[in-house]
Amino acid sequence: MIQTVPIGTVANDAVERLLDRAFGADRHTRTAYRLRAGTQALPDLSFALVEDAALLGSIQCWPVRFDGDDGTVCPLVLVGPVAILPERQQEGLGRRLMATALAAAGDGAPLTLIGDPEYYGRFFGFDAAATARWRLPGPVERHRLLARGAQVPGGPGVLGPRLPVAAPA
Repeated sequence: MIQTVPIGTVANDAVERLLDRAFGADRHTRTAYRLRAGTQALPDLSFALVEDAALLGSIQCWPVRFDGDDGTVCPLVLVGPVAILPERQQEGLGRRLMATALAAAGDGAPLTLIGDPEYYGRFFGFDAAATARWRLPGPVERHRLLARGAQVPGGPGVLGPRLPVAAPA
């Protein structure tokens, strides 16, 4: 029986091995990793699928922020990576993880991701309408930078990590 569990209940090295298998060992060079640099995955929005103690898939969500050229600041959640064991893909497991994370985020939450617009648009309502003038800390195929949610900014600005605020000394 496949169970959805908080990702924190799964060994980190197992998640890392899954991500290597799903995306390759060079995955750390991608722009998405720059977007979440220095942050920790949001535990309430990050999940794993396990079956008989074996990790089948994972989704992680990360705190990012949009700094608009007009001075507005908008906290967002970067969804992904969504990783499924290659031999278990096409079983709907990724869709199950996405649905779980989106439900945990709540309706209207400002979300962004880098992914296939046909898939994420069709099943989850993401599109590139608001992101056309966003700047990122690395290259991105513009049509793959997607967002959804009522609070998603549509103007020009920079998307980057939402670092924790340091306590005053």
